[in-house]
Amino acid sequence: MDMVAIAKRENNNKRKYLVVNRLQGKHIPVSGKTAFEIFDSLAEKLSDYIKNGEKILIVGFAETATAIGARLAVKLGCRFMQTTREMIPGAEYLYFTESHSHATEQKLVKNDIDSVIGLIDRIIFAEDEVTTGSTIMKIIDIIERLYPGKVKFSVASLLNGMDEEALERYKKKNIEIHYLLKTNHEPFTAIAEGFSGQGVYCEKDESDANCETISVKDNYINTRRLSDGREYDAACEKLSERIISDLGSSIKTAVVIGTEEFMYPALFTAKRLEENGIVSLSHSTTRSPIVTSPEENYPLKKRFQLLSLYDDERTTFVYDLEKYDAAIVITDSANHSAIGLNTLINALRSVGNDNIRVYRWCDNE
Repeated sequence: MDMVAIAKRENNNKRKYLVVNRLQGKHIPVSGKTAFEIFDSLAEKLSDYIKNGEKILIVGFAETATAIGARLAVKLGCRFMQTTREMIPGAEYLYFTESHSHATEQKLVKNDIDSVIGLIDRIIFAEDEVTTGSTIMKIIDIIERLYPGKVKFSVASLLNGMDEEALERYKKKNIEIHYLLKTNHEPFTAIAEGFSGQGVYCEKDESDANCETISVKDNYINTRRLSDGREYDAACEKLSERIISDLGSSIKTAVVIGTEEFMYPALFTAKRLEENGIVSLSHSTTRSPIVTSPEENYPLKKRFQLLSLYDDERTTFVYDLEKYDAAIVITDSANHSAIGLNTLINALRSVGNDNIRVYRWCDNE
């Protein structure tokens, strides 16, 4: 599988490399159809749980694995929620940390775990890549302490880089591990250090972009809270129908941009556009400050600095934007400050996109 690419982390001495997945639709633009085929292959590895009658909760890790987790829940027909770094009104949290990340704080809504813990048999944590398993083990330890003996645990990821010691630690706790591809991280630091890092870096442009935002409240589901996978998929179907109807028939190429933790609707819409004969790709904005480099085998060539659509003080990024007949931004940000959106629109326009449509899908207007 052509999934694995090695990139350089910026100013992170804990781990100098980053495994960038070419096919998951986060940092690198990808066909929504291709991404879903990969996610569905992982779901197939979990199907025995459903066949055996287990009631499952999928937990997708923010920010890179939220779409993976959602798709697993869709295919398995089970409950879903994601970890988050955002604040949610009225929520209590289970806090844990992601030690190698640029943004270490993670949290899971405790209210929802409380409500579902007696109704499920197993929690499956979904990730794009598991390196040591220590982050997942932190939240498992918290859940086991609060709800002893109530639930079993599994891990599902596209990539797995755990060494024998880490695998044995999970085996002793009877935590089952599923993945598509095993990786060996030993050479990754040297590979990353071999790239020049002399890619293109574009500073943020906060000037008024004067771009209309289309607000959609209907059928919105916030997957930071407990939700149903197939209900979420049906809601994304409704949203994509609206977007495709708005586009009209003259569009030949399109990109669909998600925002940070909000990835699944963008990938879903790109897949539907592709099924309607439009050449479509999807990727998302991210908190990850990744070095860019010009070498042919390096995954990211051009970085655009942004401000977050969720928080005017947060720096985010998007990589390798290109020109399309239509550029579609889908966000669930309820922040009505235009500053973050201005930076994203101006980045899209800087590479020639003049047909840009922004859809704000949320219920907090």
